[in-house]
Amino acid sequence: MPDGRARRHELDGRTVSSLDGCYRDGRRRFFVQMLVLERWNERHTLISPPDKGAVAPSVVRVPEAPAEAAILDQDELDILTAFAMSGGRLGGFSIADLARLAAIATPQFAVVIGEIAAERAVELASLAVGMYRGAIDLEQALRPFAELSRTSARVADALVAALASIV
Repeated sequence: MPDGRARRHELDGRTVSSLDGCYRDGRRRFFVQMLVLERWNERHTLISPPDKGAVAPSVVRVPEAPAEAAILDQDELDILTAFAMSGGRLGGFSIADLARLAAIATPQFAVVIGEIAAERAVELASLAVGMYRGAIDLEQALRPFAELSRTSARVADALVAALASIV
């Protein structure tokens, strides 16, 4: 959060919207991507880093992000937006997307994501038939998890869960 504290936002039962907006930094306005989570009288806004956006001209009308909006890295906001906008379903996510999602998930959910990634890796390996047999092995399919596990303990947990469910 802007004050430096960490805060958990439950996604269950929330209305989710993704839109372009602006963030005011003193007299300047910056374009940002916004993810808005609403439920009853609660509204939480997550935004992309304002310093990475272009300066917004004053003639362009876009919603303004509240000053208390949480600022996420662009990659984290992108994967969270995709997950929230899908209604929390993982069906259309690639193994690489699952690895990115595991990096920001709770430890328990990261393990579930790892198990789903293992199922996808087994499916990919079994689909490689004919002259492509052996073209995709499980290690290669789970490579995004192996690479991200170097910098994220949650992805490492997801990778361990994936490998344990394959055996």
